[in-house]
Amino acid sequence: MIDEHEIPSGSRLYFGASAKLKREIETAASQFLDNAGFKEIVTPFFSYHQHQSISTKELIKFSDAHNHTLSLRADSTQDVVRLITKRLGRSTNHNKWFYIQPVFRYPSIESNQIGAEFIDNDDLGSSISVCKDIFAKFSFDPLLHISNINIPRIIAKELHVSLDIFEKAQLQKILALDIAWIQDLVHLQNLSDIDALIAKVPQNIKGELLKMKQLALASGYKHIVLSPLYYAQMRYYDALFFRFIDKNITLAKGGSYESEGMRSSGFAIYTDAFIETMKDRKNHEK
Repeated sequence: MIDEHEIPSGSRLYFGASAKLKREIETAASQFLDNAGFKEIVTPFFSYHQHQSISTKELIKFSDAHNHTLSLRADSTQDVVRLITKRLGRSTNHNKWFYIQPVFRYPSIESNQIGAEFIDNDDLGSSISVCKDIFAKFSFDPLLHISNINIPRIIAKELHVSLDIFEKAQLQKILALDIAWIQDLVHLQNLSDIDALIAKVPQNIKGELLKMKQLALASGYKHIVLSPLYYAQMRYYDALFFRFIDKNITLAKGGSYESEGMRSSGFAIYTDAFIETMKDRKNHEK
């Protein structure tokens, strides 16, 4: 028997102080993004195309009136790009869009996000800048992790190993490859060490590390960790990638990707994680 006051595991309930904090974060982000030249879009809760960016195992699926399979929105990025370019393309040529809305994943996981897409612009430094400025509005400077998904892909292809060992962060299997420069990649964290490593790695890795270095320097951010072997599980991010993290909690993710024949970039701030982090900080300040 399920009590009347119970809510499904993974769903969200905000009230009182937490609801107020959620509204403050979303309002501040909305105002900042609007001032930064973004326009807002609110996409449908239902989508026919989520399987193109999310594993079908994670989708909450059902059928429409014509027996076509659709799902609850599990990700916003691809729907935003698709709707802007294919449905709204004749009425707007604007390429900077933001959204503040929840996504839903199987079986009953609800996540609130603040996200933005730079359509036909893969300058990921812009996404990092927007994220850090939103965090700064709350006097918050989480750790910035910078990665490049191309690096584990190149290694996996050339050494004939599975990408799973990178996706699952199986460091022992990576180190067991017993290749000196790969071991150095595992241990690389600080920007000050990257030049020495660039001199050691194969040519096709050098360029990818250089892209990471350039992005880190362009961000102008102080708290940076480099994670060259991190492999994001999103289907569409395919090159440079970043995360903002506080105490092992991911507060935001962003990356560059190709969609509808264009190179674009974007990010999502995980509102629920940000709220919990802010609440925890306030409790420690008391």
